[in-house]
Parts: sequence; structure tokens; C-alpha cells
Amino acid sequence: MRRTSFADERCSIARALDLIGEWWTLLIVREAFLGCQRFGEFEARLGIAPNVLNQRLNRLVEGGVLQVAATSQSGKALAYRLTDKGRDLHPVIVALAQWGDRHAAAPDGPPIQLVERDTGVPIAPMAARSAVTDRPLRPRDVAVVAGPGATDSDHARLADLRAQEAAQGRPPPASPAGSAAAPRTPSRKPAGHP
Repeated sequence: MRRTSFADERCSIARALDLIGEWWTLLIVREAFLGCQRFGEFEARLGIAPNVLNQRLNRLVEGGVLQVAATSQSGKALAYRLTDKGRDLHPVIVALAQWGDRHAAAPDGPPIQLVERDTGVPIAPMAARSAVTDRPLRPRDVAVVAGPGATDSDHARLADLRAQEAAQGRPPPASPAGSAAAPRTPSRKPAGHP
């Protein structure tokens, strides 16, 4: 079955998944974070077919997630290294690992643990955090608002979302910092809501 491409989608999540959404791809990135650099190392650690590995490595190089460096004078020995773009996937890999440890771990527990190098203490759970207070944010604390690339369709979709939220007694989100939108006005909450 041929995979649909999301390369032309406007959604940033869909566009990201177009590059890194296939399971072998994220496992290759995981192995790169664990120090794997050579084709044979990826192949042995993942148990992946060479043709599939070659396709995924090429895609990650084309997408700027990995770069290839020759490690011998002949240029035949190659190393695959994470780029800055690839290293920016670290929080994604950590969040997936933590979610898996919590919801999909093997019966005897996770095989590895992520700890702070200087202290040996397990790292804190990944969370969306407030840019103002640094407090962790729950899904209910985060709102979706129009971005600079929003289309008329996106604005209509978000207007529907605001109407649903208003019907539930939820206040509208504050205007994004620096926007020219009208200031947020307090809304009345229905009886029975704190």
C-alpha cells in the first residue's frame, strides 16, 4: 500500500509526519541519539531490512535531519550524524519514550531510563510549559488560535471551536502577545461551574 504524502498540507503536524512519521524513521532517529552512526550499526540494532534502512536514511538526509560524513580517505565509510534539525527532535523522542514507559512498557518495565547526566536523577516528565511562569500546562490550559499562515478555512474552523467552548462555558483564549486582536473580556460561567 502506498503512503499518502502530507508534504503539501498546511498543518505543521502533518508536514512533520511526512518526514518523520513512519515508525522506522523515528527508531533510526532514536538510535542516532543513542550513538549509532554507521549503516551496519543501524541495521544490526534495529533488525531492519537493508533496502528499507537505505530508503529511510536517504529520506532523513534529504529532509535535513541527518547529515552524511565520510570517515575514511576513500570516502567509502560513511557516518550518519544528527543535524541541528535532527537534534531538535530530542524532546519528541523523550516524550514518546516517557509516554511508552507509562502506557506501553514491557511487563518487566522499560529497558532504559533517561537521567540527568550530572545528577543521575530521572528527568522530569515532558510537558507543555507556560512561557510566562514556566508551570506545566494541561491540555485544558492550552488554546488553539490562528497563526500567521491561517486561511479563511482555518479561521472558520477556529470560530466553530470558540462557539463550542462558549457553549461549554469556557472563556475565550487571551489574544496572542503582539496581536492587534481585541482584548479578552471576562465571560460569565454557567451556574455550577467554579
